[in-house]
Amino acid sequence: MTAAQLDAQDELAPFRDRFVIDDPDLIYLDGNSLGRMPKAAREVLKNEAEAGWGGRLVRGWSSWYGLPERIGAKIARIIGAEADEVIVSDSTTVNLYKLVVGALRLEPWRSNVVTDDLNFPSDLYAISSAVGTDGSVSVVMSPDKMTTSAEDIEAGLDPHTALLTLSHTSFKSAFVHDMTAITTLSHEHGAPVLWDLSHSVGAVPVDLKAAGADLAVGCTYKYLNGGPGSPAFLFVKRELQEELESPIWGWFGQRNAFSFDLEYEPREGVKKFLVGTPPVLSLACIEPGVDMVLEAGMSRIRSKSVRQTEFLIELWEERLEPLGVSLNSPRDSARRGSHISFGHPEALRIDKALIEEMNVVPDFRAPDNIRFGVSPLYTSFAEIEEGVARFEKVIKERIFEKFDAAAPAVT
Repeated sequence: MTAAQLDAQDELAPFRDRFVIDDPDLIYLDGNSLGRMPKAAREVLKNEAEAGWGGRLVRGWSSWYGLPERIGAKIARIIGAEADEVIVSDSTTVNLYKLVVGALRLEPWRSNVVTDDLNFPSDLYAISSAVGTDGSVSVVMSPDKMTTSAEDIEAGLDPHTALLTLSHTSFKSAFVHDMTAITTLSHEHGAPVLWDLSHSVGAVPVDLKAAGADLAVGCTYKYLNGGPGSPAFLFVKRELQEELESPIWGWFGQRNAFSFDLEYEPREGVKKFLVGTPPVLSLACIEPGVDMVLEAGMSRIRSKSVRQTEFLIELWEERLEPLGVSLNSPRDSARRGSHISFGHPEALRIDKALIEEMNVVPDFRAPDNIRFGVSPLYTSFAEIEEGVARFEKVIKERIFEKFDAAAPAVT
């Protein structure tokens, strides 16, 4: 079936018109790093800046104060959690740090945190910082640099494991862990699990309650289209909320913030994990993207994502594999997220050529990965087909040779 036919049958196609698309020739395939701007978010930003900050000034806090809870409750519906189990706060890394330290304090005689080498590096930095000199970090190595089996993970667990923390969808290969199976394994070893949902939320179905998950974090600027640097979220299941401590105390986590008491008393439930004053304009811009995901429904989003990544792999097999491009993502759609990673010895120069000369925006991840992200709410099949055609042209005509191999500051 052709790209045009697939687009004609796409029931989510109307959502594309609800995003800001200034250049119709641009093939944007990097929504797995930063989602497009919803038109509604542009209006929210304008209104909050002009009528809120500009007009109401400090009086705006009467409506802004509840935003972390309100948006958190909406995100909870996307990830299979209860409204009072999710809060929007800080960055993914800061939230991860808070939850890792909290987990380490549950049973201090357990001091080892287990993860894998497919996890996002910033997560490993935060884990190491949280563990400090009193504990240890065990990193399970992927046998193929693409996937990690439940058996591999289980082999890394022992009686000293305080926490297992993994990215649900790997940032390089798009490999998706079996959340339920791995959570069950970790619980059998007496350790809670903390999931990073950054490359899953809004694109890959997540049901934290069904999986028995304990803790989770995630960003809002990828498939939730919240904007660059938009605040992240964290999840703590109800059964752990009273017991789990937040290691960072601030006035938004204080029970009576405006009493200005010198002694700290944490708020109830997940709200204790709030810290300082949130960036209101960025926070408010998250909601339109979340609302669209809820309107479209994760079932339809995932169905389109699978169709589109399968279509992309078919095009790779036909047009790119003969040119020496490898597939660095799983073939099994059940174990694959919403981006496809391609490998090539000249990946960095190809990426530069695509961006700077071909008006295609993927991204590069060392050592040899070019990631094509599929964002079902606005990516069309025609875009995917044209992106592959331009990729093919860069290699066939050796356009990449115009570019040097020095990595820029941002890739």
